[in-house]
Amino acid sequence: MKTNLSSVLRSFRRNFNIFLSENFLKFRATEHTFMIIVALIIGVLGGLGAVGIQFSIKLFQKIFWGDWSANLEYLRTVPLYVKILAPTIGGAIVGSIVYFVAQEAKGHGVPEVMEAIALRNGVIRARVVIAKLLASAVCIGSGGSTGREGPVIQIGSSIGSSIGQFLRVNPTRMKIFVGCGAAAGIAAAFNAPVAGALFSVEIILGDFGVAQFSPIVIASVMATVVSRHFLGDFPAFQVPHYVLVSPFELIPYVILGLLSGLVALLFIKVLYGFEDFFDNLKMNAIMKTTIGGLMVGIMGAFSPDIYGVGYNSMNLALLGQLSWTMMFLLIFLKLLATSISLGSGGSGGIFAPSLFLGTMTGGFFGALVNQLFPQYSATSGAYSLVGMGAVVAGATHAPITAILIIFELTNDYKIILPLMISTIIATLLTTKLKKESIYTLKLLRRGVDLFLGREINVLRSLRVREVIRQNPVIIPPELSFKALLELVVNSPHSHFFVINKEKKLVGGVSLQEVRRALLDQDYLTDLLIAIDLVNTDLPRVHMDDDLDGVMKLFGRYDTEEFPVVDAKTSSQIIGVVNRKDVIDAYNHELVKRNLSQEISSSVKLLEKMPMVDLIDDYVMTEVPVPPSFIGKSIKDINIGARFSIHILMIKRDSDNQDAPQIIPGADEILHTEDVLVVMGRSKDIETLKHVT
Repeated sequence: MKTNLSSVLRSFRRNFNIFLSENFLKFRATEHTFMIIVALIIGVLGGLGAVGIQFSIKLFQKIFWGDWSANLEYLRTVPLYVKILAPTIGGAIVGSIVYFVAQEAKGHGVPEVMEAIALRNGVIRARVVIAKLLASAVCIGSGGSTGREGPVIQIGSSIGSSIGQFLRVNPTRMKIFVGCGAAAGIAAAFNAPVAGALFSVEIILGDFGVAQFSPIVIASVMATVVSRHFLGDFPAFQVPHYVLVSPFELIPYVILGLLSGLVALLFIKVLYGFEDFFDNLKMNAIMKTTIGGLMVGIMGAFSPDIYGVGYNSMNLALLGQLSWTMMFLLIFLKLLATSISLGSGGSGGIFAPSLFLGTMTGGFFGALVNQLFPQYSATSGAYSLVGMGAVVAGATHAPITAILIIFELTNDYKIILPLMISTIIATLLTTKLKKESIYTLKLLRRGVDLFLGREINVLRSLRVREVIRQNPVIIPPELSFKALLELVVNSPHSHFFVINKEKKLVGGVSLQEVRRALLDQDYLTDLLIAIDLVNTDLPRVHMDDDLDGVMKLFGRYDTEEFPVVDAKTSSQIIGVVNRKDVIDAYNHELVKRNLSQEISSSVKLLEKMPMVDLIDDYVMTEVPVPPSFIGKSIKDINIGARFSIHILMIKRDSDNQDAPQIIPGADEILHTEDVLVVMGRSKDIETLKHVT
């Protein structure tokens, strides 16, 4: 029964793949139309994600606080025990979601998206959408001091990645789809389509030369349309009317830029300081988020302004309804609360907290300037608005996005001049004092350095299982030195691993130990055994370890091989990893990535010439499908193993239309009129052409 069910499922999958290939996947070859339609879909889903998280936050506010909006006036009236317990219980729930469902839901989300693009070609697990939505909604709804923009960006990016994975697109398209999702998220969150598109290009993709900018813009606009339909066409904040009172007022805006840069640097330092503090605590991850929620609850009991995203307090500051002392105090309270919420393992973004810090910094400074020079300065609300953009720019190192968000919030061109001055100065100051932004610093702490180019992180995307050698040289502890010498002479390996009677790994004997023992050969030949030379401190690696960490171990230890052990026991050896194999894997991956960048343009060249030279002796050409291959799948013909050739694409005639281009999967069935676009060495391709 089980066998029949498996056969039915395999048959259904094969037929479904054929259906996709013949009826839809061929549509992917129409580059422009395909990208635009998918961008529209991502924009709609990203906009719905933004609407969904806002509704979810209100739902959890109702559950935790008993009110859908939970504004400041209401929060001040709730009992003290509710103010403390709500964030505490919320922290426990968030920790459970992160621990049991998806680790990616932890933190502020944007670095995870950037890492996925840099190391995994934009591949993000689909479950992140649900996990991030729930975790962030619970965290913010219960009073956690985080923002909703980061989660919306991660949710939108996950949607884009999931669609790309479903359509089996190439890495270039996948990254663009992720960028579309990120743009949709930020555009829907702020009702700012232009800023959404620029945020995606400036921060997420990190490349203003991205070839497919139009899909990102379309996704951003579509998400804004969806957001406006459900939430209304309202700005995210109550923005005051701005007036530049005097040209001399530009001087205070220069000072505000410097001050905002310092606040941004303090935010980065404190945030990661608390992250280190909680990481070093020897306790369960769920307990950490619970403690973080308790700490925020105690702070919020005295100052409810720190709860949630803080938009109510920001609106009061923008309208000039907060005293300068209160705004000054809220800078440090919000900075501390957000650092605790995220550092303890909570879920949410840093964008809204950065806006909050900028609003209070600008408002505090503007109130002082207005008191000292009332005839030459605007109200504190104008400075709050500019400070909002300046702190965001300083923290994220993204001045263009910050300027455009504030401009779209105000629709007032007159604010551009002071806004540009403050944001650029804040960015220059923070980049001078700290090279990494609040996003890239998190990646750097994981070993991902985007500034040095993504090639340096190639090894992080490769695993030990891809280079493992399954034939380690195993020796018993009592092996004589003379027998060990014979083994060294006849074996190509540089390391010999000693296991005891329980089949557990004791350590390794390297050529260096053998050479040192040879100095005393005349005296020790009959006395030494393998256990006398064993190194028990030899590092052990697991199958799922990334090669970047393995390469760092090779740099630290003077050896050529490490034992690969079972992850559960760490004592049973299952293979070895060799330094040369790791280097070869790195070089091969670089070549593969470089080739993938050239394939698209090379395929177009095939329309004008019969063969395209790539690198070394590798070429790309078209080959009619051999008769013996017809009716068989890519997996069945096993062309890679038989001819050392890769099938890049299949051109297939359909109803006398232009031949569609199909990116083949393993189960793709070859048809009579198919033309294979292949890559390989010239001699191997010639062999394939003569197959009957």
